[in-house]
Amino acid sequence: MSAVDEPLRESAVFNLTGAVVMVVDDAPFSMEVTIQALQGFGIRVKYAVRTPAEAMDLLKLYPIDLLIIDCEMDGHSLVRWLRRSGLEPNAYVPVIMTASHVRRSKVADVRDCGANHLVTKPFSAAVVLERIIWVARDNRPFLEAGDYSGPDRRFKASRPLKENERRADMVRLAEHLSHKAAAGEPAA
Repeated sequence: MSAVDEPLRESAVFNLTGAVVMVVDDAPFSMEVTIQALQGFGIRVKYAVRTPAEAMDLLKLYPIDLLIIDCEMDGHSLVRWLRRSGLEPNAYVPVIMTASHVRRSKVADVRDCGANHLVTKPFSAAVVLERIIWVARDNRPFLEAGDYSGPDRRFKASRPLKENERRADMVRLAEHLSHKAAAGEPAA
């Protein structure tokens, strides 16, 4: 058994048939396309709702494994509410948002509301599966800082700056690495 914070092996196999998935989309055609894409690789959508209010009601009652939500219908507010709701385990559920028109500002909005990923419509089933596997493998910590609650927005592994580092986690990492170097251990 691997540790919780350990990433999945590259060869890990995913059985998605038992996943409890909610799709939130106000456009019937778009919802049907999303559901069909998920069914193509064995996911049965348990909750398909058209409004954030319906989704909130269900999220208060039932745990889910994955939330796929359209941005165009105020999905950002739903994700912000969910992340701050304190509903265990739903507040930490992976969230993939979808959007038809994507600008840089929309990507920032999705990231800042606490979603894990954004998929552009129209999408293929392969892209959706790729993103689901990506969020399953994602080992970024969940943060609650200021008005943000969600997965760490940094995708790249950070290294301490050479001088004048001010980020507390990077200061601790630099100290840890220097202690390891002093003890003759590899930095890894």
